[in-house]
Amino acid sequence: MSSRSTQVQLVARPHGWPTHDDFRTVTVDLPDLAPGQVRVANEFLSVDPYMRGRMNEGRSYVPPFALGETMTGGAVGRVVESTAEDVPVGALVSHLQGWRTLAQGDADGFRVVQDLPGIPSSAHLGILGMTALTAYVGLLDIAGLRGATPCSSPARPGPSAPRPGRSPGSREPPA
Repeated sequence: MSSRSTQVQLVARPHGWPTHDDFRTVTVDLPDLAPGQVRVANEFLSVDPYMRGRMNEGRSYVPPFALGETMTGGAVGRVVESTAEDVPVGALVSHLQGWRTLAQGDADGFRVVQDLPGIPSSAHLGILGMTALTAYVGLLDIAGLRGATPCSSPARPGPSAPRPGRSPGSREPPA
């Protein structure tokens, strides 16, 4: 098994739309696994709207991406090597190590997710992932929607958008 990881790093703060010149691709040789670590071959990487704000310096709810460092963010992949009892080879996992072909680290930085027949693993970055959980909590805990309350998302495209229909938890189909 190769231990070379191709990674995308931010090298300049974009002005306007990000361009190829704002990034570089590097190849990194990963060390042998230490006890309790895993190596994951990423299948999908997340590119979310919040990432554009993190490319800028300045005050924000989250620190900016560091220049010369690999872009972090959501990713999902399969464990290809493991020294951790709870995370076996072949397990599907999500993590926040971001834009790299191989991710490696302590097993507690990776979350084993269910491998669902007929559902692409990329769903764990969208409708089954953190962005959808954010929308779900927003609708139930913050907006207080219950039962058959109609809801829609006319101005919020992307994986965090609740799907048009009834509120989460409703057993009734959308009208």
